Amino acid sequence: MVDATARDTGAPAKARPRRNYDVRRLPGFGAVAIFTFVMLYAPILILVVFSFNAAPSQAQWGGFSLQWYEAAFNNRQVREVSIRSLWLALVASGIATTVSTLAALGTTRVRRFPGQTMIYALINQPLMVPEIVTGVALLIFFAAIKVQTGYTGMGYLVAAHTAFCIPFAYLPIRARLETMDITLERAAADLYASPFQAFRHVTLPLLVPGIVAGFMLGFVISLDAVVITEFVKSAGQDTLPTYMLGQLRRNITPEMNAIATLFLALSLCIVTVFFLLTRKRG
Repeated sequence: MVDATARDTGAPAKARPRRNYDVRRLPGFGAVAIFTFVMLYAPILILVVFSFNAAPSQAQWGGFSLQWYEAAFNNRQVREVSIRSLWLALVASGIATTVSTLAALGTTRVRRFPGQTMIYALINQPLMVPEIVTGVALLIFFAAIKVQTGYTGMGYLVAAHTAFCIPFAYLPIRARLETMDITLERAAADLYASPFQAFRHVTLPLLVPGIVAGFMLGFVISLDAVVITEFVKSAGQDTLPTYMLGQLRRNITPEMNAIATLFLALSLCIVTVFFLLTRKRG
């Protein structure tokens, strides 16, 4: 709208300064943000605080103590299921990351072909199907194999966790490949590098952050899988989540808080190492 004074005098009107849109200026944004963070982190903070509770209570504070951490370390069954969970998460996420890397290369570094979108949808299928459905399907599938072979080892858990972790590892690796400049690989080919040499010296180093991110996602998802593990595992194959679930059904003690706090600290260490590595590479 032209200013009235400028219209009368014939002088050019001054344009009003435009205010950039900022979501933080919306009414109530600060209150909603604070409420969200409180709902996200207050339960975790309470969990950590009560892991140092001297009283065997989840609601009343009885003083500071490390007795529940000592009890967790001295519990032979806790040590066994923790080692089993870490081993299973490492193996499953490692296999899933390898398969996801090959799948991402096969769906991004090639010309478009019929069925490419369908392959992408099939790889991400576990993300769209409820975990309970996947667990029941794996139970039926592996039960038939157990009957025919008689094998009841950890291979079923490794296969189930690997299948469930593949889409979580695939997404960051594919995203990294799609944002990489393909001209670098073409330049390597122009310099008479073989496809393997171009992958080894150009593509792979640039892809490492995506691979690490995919491995971390797969590791955390495998470590946290309860439903699939509960359906697939055989006797004596409890992981830490299924063990904690069984204990919570019987008797709730701050020892469970201590175990959860230790694994929370492990997750924070993994995230910190990943941040430092990617920052150094940047």
